[in-house]
Amino acid sequence: MTATDNISQPLVSFIVTCYNLPTDMLCECIDSILKLSLQTAEREIIVVDDGSDVSPINDLLRYGDDIIYVRQKNGGVSVARNTAMDMAKGRYIQIVDGDDYLLTTPYDYCLDLIRNCSQVDVVMFDFTHEAGKESGPFNPPIIKNGPDLLRTENIRGAACCCLFRQAVRGQLSFTPGIAYGEDEEFTPQLLIRAETVYVTDAKAYFYRERGTSAVHQTDEASIQKRLSDTKAVILHLNRLADTSPQSDKVALQRRVAQLTMDYIYNTILLTRSEERLNETLEDLRKDNLFPLPNHPYSTKYTWFRRLSNNALGRKILLTTLPLMKKER
Repeated sequence: MTATDNISQPLVSFIVTCYNLPTDMLCECIDSILKLSLQTAEREIIVVDDGSDVSPINDLLRYGDDIIYVRQKNGGVSVARNTAMDMAKGRYIQIVDGDDYLLTTPYDYCLDLIRNCSQVDVVMFDFTHEAGKESGPFNPPIIKNGPDLLRTENIRGAACCCLFRQAVRGQLSFTPGIAYGEDEEFTPQLLIRAETVYVTDAKAYFYRERGTSAVHQTDEASIQKRLSDTKAVILHLNRLADTSPQSDKVALQRRVAQLTMDYIYNTILLTRSEERLNETLEDLRKDNLFPLPNHPYSTKYTWFRRLSNNALGRKILLTTLPLMKKER
């Protein structure tokens, strides 16, 4: 039996979250889902309005029964996603931020992967910042189990770039109150549970860069929140690694090391302060997260580990990193 033989249950539940978004962006997001090669019974679209100042409901009436609209008190993106995941009836879940959208051709390719292999737990795909770009053809996916993928590859942590099976998620949810790094906490835990992961080069998700988004805020309070949330995620994954079976432990430790590198990187980039950097490294040392583990995870990781581990190298990082454009 194929994944679409029983369409009494939707194949995919699309979770769209929004807060104070221009309605044209939200409608563009919903329209992109409706364009996909899914019958009406194969899809479920749950739109969660996380307490917007003005409800977009009047602009959504034209969608009728094609969407489920939920309005709740503002609690942050993690709470909004959890609300929808708990409601979702689909075999698979796709999270989409309301100001982004799905690209038809590459996303239909991802749908074909779950249609043709009923055992796939997660399809991981790529994103683009180029509006309307429909890339293709696509290389055959890399197929691995989740822990092995985490042990051997540098993953894309964005939850929006994962089409995942509801049964594999189980009770896993996003942590309320985490405004930065919620994906980096969720995705590794999802992959640890996955037996079969397909990793494709299909750029199926359009990520809209907006100057008003949280990651572009540069006031001191926003910087401190971003860094503290990231540290909380790292500590949580590190504790999880300590209590996991050996194979899962090694996989999570790699992710913890890479996130710690990013945390140090962002401390330098956002504060440009040698004093803040030294304070951060001392705190990480107390938690046995610094110096960074001596593993050849990537060329970038190896060089960053070496430079961050001595005073001269840290001065070089403080001088050069603000002048460089960060990799995706």
